[in-house]
Amino acid sequence: MKVLVVDDDEKLVKVLKAYLLKEGYTVETAFDGLVAVDKVLRFQPDVLLLDLMLPGIDGWEVCKEIRRTSNVPIIMLTAAAGEDQRVSGLDLGADDYVTKPFSPREVLARIRAIIRRMKPTAAGEDRVLRVGNIKLNSVRHTVTVNDETVELTPTEYKLLELLMSHTGQAFTRLQLVERTQGNSYDGFERTIDSHIKNLRRKIGDDPNQPRYIRTIYGVGYKMAGDDHA
Repeated sequence: MKVLVVDDDEKLVKVLKAYLLKEGYTVETAFDGLVAVDKVLRFQPDVLLLDLMLPGIDGWEVCKEIRRTSNVPIIMLTAAAGEDQRVSGLDLGADDYVTKPFSPREVLARIRAIIRRMKPTAAGEDRVLRVGNIKLNSVRHTVTVNDETVELTPTEYKLLELLMSHTGQAFTRLQLVERTQGNSYDGFERTIDSHIKNLRRKIGDDPNQPRYIRTIYGVGYKMAGDDHA
């Protein structure tokens, strides 16, 4: 597994790199946004650790640029305490965030969680889920809408798989966090709203008149069944 660490704090990058190498990861580093975009293209990392406050172009712009061509899982490294700033990163397609100061062990745990979400379902659990014109193949780890492939981040894929597996069942935001990001995830529940927003856009769901992912006000979300039309 390859990890790209992007942060302008050279001391922090050195510590993270040492921990990652010890765990057996292949590691590349970058200290500004422009170099980060170039390295994503050349290095093709499996996970990207991305600081938001970067010279050159900031982490938000890096995330936006990368999402034009890649669905590499992105974990934001942020000292920003405000919810709006963190949600902005998630709205651009980031999968997770870690608030500074943090321990390298926490970052490693987040990376392991994302890698677990990337793994296809075991062969013995092979199944294809269908709702309307959406088809999810759990072995190939693919999603198509109207037979056109849709590229999802690991978190978006897990959300869609969970909702499609339980059509008609309402999930609270907390339940969705726990089922897709783990019980140990300490993020605020509203991050799910950002992931749902991105997922709806990719499957062609109008947020004002959704065909598939319905908002249950005061509760959370559910996937409508084949009788949604």
